[in-house]
Amino acid sequence: MPQYLLNIIQPTGQVPSPEDLEPVMRDLATLNEEMRADGVWMFAAALHQPESTTVVRAEGDGVLVTDGPYAEGTEFVGGFDLIQVADLDEALAWAGKLTGVLGLPVEVRPVARSF
Repeated sequence: MPQYLLNIIQPTGQVPSPEDLEPVMRDLATLNEEMRADGVWMFAAALHQPESTTVVRAEGDGVLVTDGPYAEGTEFVGGFDLIQVADLDEALAWAGKLTGVLGLPVEVRPVARSF
């Protein structure tokens, strides 16, 4: 079965207050339980804001370490879910539920292969 990465696209800047986040996180937990019950959920994670990023690049025989992010922007991947479903249509249906809970865009990207 194909795997899809559901990237949650978040605006940079101020993080919502705990009071604003609490109902969203409760609904997200419910959706994650629904994904588990359907057997599609594989993994999920929330990520820190881009200013916490460190970028490591190959440079000659060594590496160059710089403060991130890799690319400047007004949005970033704030979290993701990895799901395994029958096809793109099913992945899009789950992404629709996820964006409905979060109120944020969700990028659906097929996984080329797992290692």
